[in-house]
This record gives sequence, C-alpha cells and structure tokens, in this order.
Amino acid sequence: MDTTVDVAEKLGIRPEEFEAIKGILGRTPNFTELSAYSVMWSEHCSYKNSIKWLKTLPRDGSRLLVKAGEENAGLVDIGDGDAVVFKIESHNHPSAIEPFQGAATGVGGIHRDIFTMGARPIAALNSLRFGNLEEEKTQGLLAGIVHGIGHYGNCFGVPTVGGEVYFEECYHTNPLVNAMSVGVVRVGKTISATAGNVAGNPVFIVGSATGKDGMGGAAFASADITEQSAEQLPAVQVGDPFQEKKLLEACLEVIAHGGVVGMQDMGAAGIICSTSEMSAKGGVGMRIDLDRVPTRQKNMKAWELLLSESQERMLIVMEKGKEAEVLKIFEKWDLPCSQIGEVTGDGRLKFYKEGVLEADVPAESLVLGGGAPQYDREYREPRYFAQISAFDASAVPQPAALKPVAERLVRLPGIASKRWIYTQYDSMVGTGNASTNAPSDAAVVLVKGTGKALAVTTDCNSRYVYADPHKGAMIAVAEAARNIVCSGGQPLAITNCLNFGNPYDPEVYYQFVHAIKGMGESCLAFDTPVTGGNVSFYNQSPDGPVFPTPTIGMVGLLSSFGDRMTLDFKTAGDAVYLLGKGRDDISSSEYLHKIVGVAHSPAPYFDLDEEKALQAFVLSLIRNKKIRSAHDVSEGGLAVCLLEKAFPRGLGFNVKTGESLRPDGYWFGEAQGRVVVSVGRQGASALETAAAAAGIPFEKLGEVTDGLVRVQGEDWGMIGAWKQHYDTALESHLQN
Repeated sequence: MDTTVDVAEKLGIRPEEFEAIKGILGRTPNFTELSAYSVMWSEHCSYKNSIKWLKTLPRDGSRLLVKAGEENAGLVDIGDGDAVVFKIESHNHPSAIEPFQGAATGVGGIHRDIFTMGARPIAALNSLRFGNLEEEKTQGLLAGIVHGIGHYGNCFGVPTVGGEVYFEECYHTNPLVNAMSVGVVRVGKTISATAGNVAGNPVFIVGSATGKDGMGGAAFASADITEQSAEQLPAVQVGDPFQEKKLLEACLEVIAHGGVVGMQDMGAAGIICSTSEMSAKGGVGMRIDLDRVPTRQKNMKAWELLLSESQERMLIVMEKGKEAEVLKIFEKWDLPCSQIGEVTGDGRLKFYKEGVLEADVPAESLVLGGGAPQYDREYREPRYFAQISAFDASAVPQPAALKPVAERLVRLPGIASKRWIYTQYDSMVGTGNASTNAPSDAAVVLVKGTGKALAVTTDCNSRYVYADPHKGAMIAVAEAARNIVCSGGQPLAITNCLNFGNPYDPEVYYQFVHAIKGMGESCLAFDTPVTGGNVSFYNQSPDGPVFPTPTIGMVGLLSSFGDRMTLDFKTAGDAVYLLGKGRDDISSSEYLHKIVGVAHSPAPYFDLDEEKALQAFVLSLIRNKKIRSAHDVSEGGLAVCLLEKAFPRGLGFNVKTGESLRPDGYWFGEAQGRVVVSVGRQGASALETAAAAAGIPFEKLGEVTDGLVRVQGEDWGMIGAWKQHYDTALESHLQN
C-alpha cells in the first residue's frame, strides 16, 4: 500500500505530523512504519496535548525514589528498606464497547506495570463512573464492568480493597474505568524499563502468544466514542488472569535469579511501544526478528505483530550469556519465551520478517520527549460558567422537614452502599487487608513482615471539577489526603488518572489546564508529589464530553498499625463532635443536584489552609489516642456522614445544633474541611481544649445512642431501618 497523507489521516496522523515523519526518516514511511507512528504518536501514548501541563505538576519529594515518568509506576520510600510502587490508569473506551473484557484487561494491565518493576502487587482499587442507573444500558455496563474487575482480580489473587462509584448522565455513552494497583518491593531491587546500553544483549518476549486482539487499541483510545465504535470490537483486548498469575511469578523469579537489564509490560501499542521506549531510554536500538514472536493466529502481518495489544506479555532484555536461565524459568512456568532479537548500538529499531526489513525507524523519534510532537492547545472559559455564576442559593426553598430528604439521599446510587459491587470482589485474598470488617475512610493494608500498613484511596468528585476545575481538582487531592488522615495515615504521594473530553475543544482544554493547576497547588500544600499516572482524553460522545474527572490515587503510611483509625461509632454515650466550621453551603451537593434538581451551581466551600490545619490536628488526635472514630464529611453532607458512622455497629445518635444556618445546608451541604469524630465521655474536655489550642473550630453535636436516631429533636427512628434502605438501594435500582 502506498502511504499518502490520506492514508496517514485514516490512521489518526495529522498532515503536519505526516510531513514531520517524512523529515525524520528522510523518505516516505512504508505502511508498517506509518502504523508504528500512528500508535506511538497517538494521544494515549505520546501525551502530545498534555505533556506541557503535566510537567508543571510537583514531582519532587524526600520519599520519592524515582520521579514521575521515569519508570512504569511511582516508587516511594516507606522506611526500613521497603518501598511502595503504585499507579492508576484508565480503560474507558474498551469498557464502553466490551464491558467485561475492557475492565478485566484494565486490571491486568495496571498490575503488570507494578510487577514489571519487580514489586509484588498487594492491593487493587478502582474509580468508576456510569450514567443514569435507571437505564438498561447503564445497568448492563455496570454489571459487565464490575464482573470483569472481580473476575480478573479474584483469579489473579490480588485483593480489591477500595474504590468509588458515581452516576451522572454525562457518562451514559462513555463510562470511566480507572484501575489502581499497589505493590511493595525492597529498595534497590527494582527493575527499570530500559534496554541498557550494551549492544548484543538478547531481547526476549515472554508470556502469552500474540494474536490480533487489541489491534490499534492506543489509537482507539484517542478518539471520541460514537454509535459506530462497536464496529471496532477487535480493539478490545482479551485477558487471562491465570496466565498473568504465572507471568507474575515467572518474572519475579527471573528478577531474583539475576541478569535482568530491563523489563517492560506490553500494554498499549504492544511490541512497538516496549521496544521503542526501552531502546530510547537506553540510548540504543534493537534488531527484532518478528518470525520468532510466538503467535496464536497464522499469517500475521508485520504491522499486526507490532501493534497487537494481546495481554499478559513482557519484553525482557537480559545480560548476554543468561539466555538458558531465562528459557528454563519460563519453561518451568509453562509460558512461551522466545528470544526475538538483540540490542544494537545505532539507536534504530529494525524489524525483520521472513528476512525482509519491514521497518527501520529511530527509536527516539517514536517516544514521549523524543520525536513525538508536543502541542499548545487553545483554551477558553466554558459557556456554562454563566449558568453557574447565576446560581442563587437564597432562591432554593428549604425543605419542610429534614428526615424525608435524608431518606432520599441514602437511597441515591452514588451515596447508598456499594455492597452489590464490592461483594463481587475478593478483598482478602493473598493479603493482610485490615479493612474488611472495620470500615475506614481509606483502605488499610498491612505490609507483611513489618508493623506498618498502607492507607490507599481513590477520590474525585467530578461535579465539583465541572463547576470549578481549579477548585474541584484541589478538593480531589484534599479529600484523598483527608481520607488517608482519617484512617491514621500520613499522605505520601499521588498518582492520577486525568479523564477529559476532546482536547481540541477549547472549553474542554480549559477544564484540563485549570484542573492541572489546582491539582498542583494542592499537592504542594499536602507534600504529596505526583509519581505518574495516565491522561485519558476523548471521553466524549455526540452528546458532549463527560465531566472533567481528574481521579486521584493516593497512598499514605501508618508507621505502626496501632495508629489505625476506623470511622464507626464505638459505644453508646460517646460524645460526637464536628471538627471544622459548620456551614450551610449547598453548592454542587448531591442534595441540590439530585433532590432539588439544580444542575449548575458553584463548587462547595474550600479553604486550603483550613484543610491543612484540620488534617494535621486530626492526625495528631489519632496518634495520641484522643478519639475513638473519625469520618470526613463528603457526599450527602453531615447527615449522611453521621448515618455512615452509625451503620457498622447498629448504633444511633442524638444530635442538634444551635447555629442560625439554613438547615438543609447545614445537614446536607458538602462544604469541605470537616470531620466528625467521637470520643469517650472522659476525653471530651481534653478534645475541646486541644482544638481550641490548635485554633480548630469545633462543635459538640451530641452523643451516640443504642440505636435511636434523633436530629434537631426530631425522632428519625431506629438505625436498623436506615441501614436497610442504605444497603439495598443499589440492588433495588438494578432489579427494576
């Protein structure tokens, strides 16, 4: 096939990019070469529309062992020779087309990013977004995606310990599936994704055989979802968790045996991605014989072999002379292992098939920071901001009673128990997960062989980001930190998954730019540098873009597991306090949006300095054993926070406030910087003294009861009835 600008455009390459490729090669690329550039210069692989802004995020910290982008995942020191490795990535487009396999392979891919560095995954989390749960399509997507996540994680043997689920109309066509993996490794025992700098070292492909599944997946992820997207079903990869389990053990055994120069997961863009990135990092090239690639389909063309995204595969560069050991280990694990080439010193990737040179390109020209283009995109304030500015809270009528509103809130799919979802996940397999029977704001996972634990969470309220991209992204980081702190952990660092619409839309790009600015500001304040992550653009259908969703994955450290704090009330008679100032801000709350029906309002109240001070104070209370429970106020406001604290032990509460604030805003508003704690009667005075000394606003709300719920003197009934509504609401939606 002759390669022309028309062919290039069909492959997603812009005319000016086609000319740039011709300039790099000094000739017109052949179809195989053009196909390689099409995936490597796609948004998914090159970050060409985002890298300028990503570089502005804080990437330095005293505990960071590698900076963002240096390796497949972030690496953070947790002391005593141990490090935590973690990353979050999206699998949105594949999950929209084939929910089960799309979600399953997303889980598999993120785990490979962890163990390719030599770390053993110990925990998985996710962040999911769906449309209206009343719709049959959404119910099908939810069922398929949750089944895929559960199937892969359960079979692979890594527990799913936490996550979040939201339901908004804008995700109807384009659901979001963000998967996070966390692993642990000894410092100094990690493996880099490099080919090294020694010519002659052998290159191996290991793991599953290569097929045509996943063809062009990176380019597929760099386009809007349309009604015709289902025709691209081959772009969805097919996963095998049992094969990945064997691959994990084999790779870790090879690493332990010694002689590994570098290792790279074959995820997006397959062989062309792993060979180019590893070569560019080492400043070398590779000579690859594609006939040696184990395949499960006959007569695959060179470009198909290069671009296939078949799962459960790795590229490994070994020291010369270690070939026999690698082959022996993978034979033991009954996994294909083939030497497909060797490292060269000329910086070029040369791919041969049946003795014919099919492609010859400079490795550096394909990768981020090398020849891949970087763009400055136009951005402008979204037009819907005018509707947000016009919002007047005083025009919203107050409800006649609080209880009916609270009853509706606890039944909302975004607030109600996610029991139907998390019971499909094995949360205990292969780990010291400590969160299952003792709920906390973040999942708490033991680090085996130490007295330490990790607190891990995923957070982003995308409605806040839609209302104010800068403030909303700041809140996402702050809420993640607040969840870590309320669980007894010290926030360490974040990974992010930046889900936005089409970057060529100036209003979408405005959301992206300002979200990056807000995220960076908040990360600096909490000393949680960005270790890496994923940008997912083109989350957009003919109906428009999804809400801007910069999901934050955060890891914190409990130096002693004894510092762990749970959210549940412990004993009747304990005093209940609100730390942080009570407010009546109803902006962007679930109450305002889902109950009142207001679609456009500002982001809720947030003050970064107040948030920092509150979190430092709460952590000091926990470490000094001054409180018995802690839970942050988030979706649903103070009323839902109190109910969630009461559910686990079947306890109730008797609370009231004397402040002259509008009741719906006080009880259902989502102003940030608030935590509800409980304390034994004997400790109440000490808590008040400590809060006053620290300058932290506080308010005694009331006390824990044996099960009766009273709010503002009104009898709300027994907690058991509330828990029944909360636990069964999601299932009720799915059964209708």
